[in-house]
Amino acid sequence: MTNLLSQLKQHSLIVADTGDFESIRKYQPRDATTNPSLLLKAAQMPEYQEVVQRVLVETKRESPQASKNLEVALDKLSVAFGLEILKIVPHRVSTEVDARLSFDAEASVAKARTLIGYYEKAGISRERILIKLASTWEGILAAKQLTRDGIRCNLTLLFSFAQAVACAEAGVQLISPFVGRILDWHKKSTGRADYPPAEDPGVLSVTRIYNYYKKYGYTTEVMGASFRNVGEIIELAGSDLLTISPVLLEELQKSNGTVTRKLSPAKAAESAEPKISLDEKSFRWLHNEDQMATEKLSDGIRLFAADNIKLENYIAQKLQ
Repeated sequence: MTNLLSQLKQHSLIVADTGDFESIRKYQPRDATTNPSLLLKAAQMPEYQEVVQRVLVETKRESPQASKNLEVALDKLSVAFGLEILKIVPHRVSTEVDARLSFDAEASVAKARTLIGYYEKAGISRERILIKLASTWEGILAAKQLTRDGIRCNLTLLFSFAQAVACAEAGVQLISPFVGRILDWHKKSTGRADYPPAEDPGVLSVTRIYNYYKKYGYTTEVMGASFRNVGEIIELAGSDLLTISPVLLEELQKSNGTVTRKLSPAKAAESAEPKISLDEKSFRWLHNEDQMATEKLSDGIRLFAADNIKLENYIAQKLQ
């Protein structure tokens, strides 16, 4: 009997949710994704100090303005880790825009173009890069503009159906609904210790989004993210992609059993979900009506911003 990970790969594309190169080599995912928290952790690991030092040297050599050195170094560091990951994965890496730009569409577009510019200077085509943006209204607007420019985007921190619909209407490449964080909120809100995988609120949210996209012919890819347990992952077999931490990848690889495809275009066609269209006002209202999504989006932006600041402080000390 083959392990759960091998079977899962028959139904969904597997993405490594880590900045650790060795973990990526071990589990052989097609794609990899990073975020500020993962970059902060990786940048402090002894085995990656050569990457950090190389970025610092390049920054001091190429950036004539000392006041700009920190911003340049952080951008270059994100890309440097992305370049190392692309030596391992065959397809794409996601690189995140600073969470503090989540409510500034123009600045998000500018930062995305800077990151893509560094990748292209290193000889990497933009087809292999996904720019990660928070799924705020401004982030979705930025993604819409970037998509027109041929820059593909991964809309992250996605918790509500409103966010998913707006992303699809903007034509973005991919969304990352956060399964585990949705579960966390509901467990805290209800006082329940746990949910069976089929009743997991995060699983139900992704299933609804997947069915809506496939039923109405949207090409935006659905990538379940932020898992808390293997049960959530198995319940979403068939999702376009699944981004999974090394801990859960290891558990899947060591576990035997049967993985049955749960999500499919055929099942989605049976969905009774009506089609809707959202302008800014209706998006903000529908999203606001989802208390969980409103709170988790806000929390997520704050947490990623805090880790960005920690990474800034770490690199600033090294620049000195």
